Amino acid sequence: MKITLPDKSVRDLPDGSSGYDVAKDIGPGLAKSAVAIIVNGEKKDLHDIIEKDSTASIITIDSEDGLEIMRHTLAAQVLAKALKNLYPKSYLAIGPTIEDGFYYDIETSQSISVDDLEKIEKEMNKIISSKSSITKRIASKKDALKVFKSLEEPYKQTIINESDQKDNFQLYYQDQDSFVDLCKGPHLPNLSFIGSFKLTKVSGAYWKGDSKNTMLTRIYGTAWNSDKDLNKHLNSIEEAQKRDHRKLGKEMDLFHFQDEAPGMVFWHPDGWTIYRQLQNFVRQKIESNGYVEINTPLVIDRKLWEASGHWDKYRENMFITEIDEEHANEKRVNALKPMNCPGHVQIYNQGIKSYKDLPLRFAEFGACHRYEPSGTMHGLMRVRGFTQDDGHIFCTEDQIESETGLFINLLSDIYADLGFKDFNIKLSTRPEVRVGSDKTWDKAEQALESAIKNLGYPYKLDEGDGAFYGPKLDFVLTDAIGRAWQCGTFQLDFNLADRLDAEFVGEDGKKHIPVMIHRAVLGSFERFIGILIENYSGKLPFWLAPKQVVVASIVSEVNDYVMEIQELFKNKGIRTEVDLRNEKISYKVREHSSKKVPIILAIGKNEKANNTVSIRRIGSNDSKVMDLNKAVQEITKENTI
Repeated sequence: MKITLPDKSVRDLPDGSSGYDVAKDIGPGLAKSAVAIIVNGEKKDLHDIIEKDSTASIITIDSEDGLEIMRHTLAAQVLAKALKNLYPKSYLAIGPTIEDGFYYDIETSQSISVDDLEKIEKEMNKIISSKSSITKRIASKKDALKVFKSLEEPYKQTIINESDQKDNFQLYYQDQDSFVDLCKGPHLPNLSFIGSFKLTKVSGAYWKGDSKNTMLTRIYGTAWNSDKDLNKHLNSIEEAQKRDHRKLGKEMDLFHFQDEAPGMVFWHPDGWTIYRQLQNFVRQKIESNGYVEINTPLVIDRKLWEASGHWDKYRENMFITEIDEEHANEKRVNALKPMNCPGHVQIYNQGIKSYKDLPLRFAEFGACHRYEPSGTMHGLMRVRGFTQDDGHIFCTEDQIESETGLFINLLSDIYADLGFKDFNIKLSTRPEVRVGSDKTWDKAEQALESAIKNLGYPYKLDEGDGAFYGPKLDFVLTDAIGRAWQCGTFQLDFNLADRLDAEFVGEDGKKHIPVMIHRAVLGSFERFIGILIENYSGKLPFWLAPKQVVVASIVSEVNDYVMEIQELFKNKGIRTEVDLRNEKISYKVREHSSKKVPIILAIGKNEKANNTVSIRRIGSNDSKVMDLNKAVQEITKENTI
């Protein structure tokens, strides 16, 4: 049997060899750190038999795949077993990996709280200390059902019954003991590979995410290869909690949510100021890059959504309305727009377009609504009502590369001004659910990949994650504490313009279908503002801060001077407020600092007598006395991007 390795070298092994045999044949060091194998692109357990000539690569514990497998094993073989040991009259559901960790869902009549996590961790460590080998048995559907029926595990039986598989159910055991779990694998070969872990929280979760089903207890954990990596992650979680935009938004009085409008933002004056400043900033950028701003209706008849393909592919995420038209025989069905693109095509279609009109760049700050399940909403980061910095470019195929370059330059410029110097690019290809022929998709994917390659930008391929109408580039920025945020997008569409009868007259005098490019830099204002708040810990750049300067009196005798100072700053376009309350200056400073006001001017008798101000900047315990006119001049200079 021939095994071709990633370096193109070929190993001859006896028929019936396993992944472990491949690792051992390469070298004892690799065999020692090997935890699984990839055979012909599929991850398999290390001791699975390789049945024919194959390409293969070994997964080691110190790799990303190895860490993922370790987390999976922790969930399915350690946490699950610990829960069964501690809560015998419980029922196991599912235990997948998630970003940076894992969770397990369990039904139990006993209440499990965060106070119980230490006890569960202790039991997990006891299990890990056995260093048990993990073995796998392949079972038929009938035999798998028999196993979990004897163990009285109803959720496992449901999973098996609802599966389309007839055979090849994978049952994992520890040293052939009584504990067994149903899992797609792969798992570690033994528990000695388990690194450092910590259980982090407990929550409720409905079986299959359906509120009509039983509420389960979900236990979350994180796992890493070393104590150092674990502690680094826990510290980052602690820092992220301090920066949580929901917490800071309340402290800074920026916005709120309430049950009468779930997933919709109530913007307070200061929050709306941030929103408007950001919108004006983006508007100036796009206008200088050849975009014309438009606006399209919020509610549109279902006929347009059917023509665009959204009704079939996206209806479950749309808000549907029904209206009894006067004297109509039937109700008219409309939808709140989940995206702006079909409306932009309607504007394009007004009047005949020539190749000389292209590229045509439309921009809209478009209000959209999408139904998100209640359990997925998260402050500003995931909402049901949001506004996109949306845009659509209608161009020829020959213009794709130049438009790609212009957009990336625009995006780079905006991100840099907002404090994000670096970003990564992902090229996402066709998803399973899509519109258009494979021939059209081949053409679109080749055009976009060729454009990004020719422009010389590095990118990562993300297969199957494209939009339902075309491939896309996603732009992922990194914040101050190292978290990745996918924000910008550039989506190539060879389908929608054709479906909605968009055309242009070419040089040859014939009608052609334009390429439609969907693009956004921020993504949505709501989410991007949440990212900005967390990135800056609420201490936004001076030009973006809702209150830029607060002038606070120390004694009431200086109130007239305080008002004079405010007027000077306001005339320079600085957002300035006064605080004339009969409170100690230390109290005023603390309060305005908690609202992240960048500059507080403390004004007493000396400042009035000398025509000066005492400047205290956020994050500093020191103050600086400066001539009033000079202070106005210097602070005004800061009000630029």
